[in-house]
Amino acid sequence: MKKIILTAMAVFAFSFANAQDKKDDNAGGQTSKGKWLIEANTGNAMLGTTGFYLSSFDGDTAYNLGLDGGYFIMDDLAIKAGLGYGDDSMTSTFSYRLGAKYYIKNMIPVTLDLTGASIEDASENPLWLGIGAGYAIFLGDNVSIEPGLRYNHSLNENFTDKGVFQFNVGFALHF
Repeated sequence: MKKIILTAMAVFAFSFANAQDKKDDNAGGQTSKGKWLIEANTGNAMLGTTGFYLSSFDGDTAYNLGLDGGYFIMDDLAIKAGLGYGDDSMTSTFSYRLGAKYYIKNMIPVTLDLTGASIEDASENPLWLGIGAGYAIFLGDNVSIEPGLRYNHSLNENFTDKGVFQFNVGFALHF
């Protein structure tokens, strides 16, 4: 176990040093002011989401399709908006997201956003305040994979008074 932890720390330290060198050498990089961002993330059916998910249980299939987009108003800080549509055997859902994403050291994305949904024929609709963090793995000049953790706090106690943790994997295009 000790070797695994030390190996993980070494990989993280190497990645951190490599990202620092890349940022210093890459003025006008992926997260620079004036750049655009388009994201596709995995989602959570309970939240109303702008991500992607597909589930099937006892013959009932549910899905969601969505994207987020953002514009870097300054280096490492993007203002984002997203839309999603989901459907299951009983209802359909339209979701939206507004927020911001900040990249610490050009590799640790931290998000703060408001996610809501309009559920067909529902008496109550969810509204969530979410905060998340992850790690951006840049696969080139225009693509990144961003696994991360997120906590969603319910702002509508009539819908639910529970918060929701989730693990996401995001894919982003930078241009």
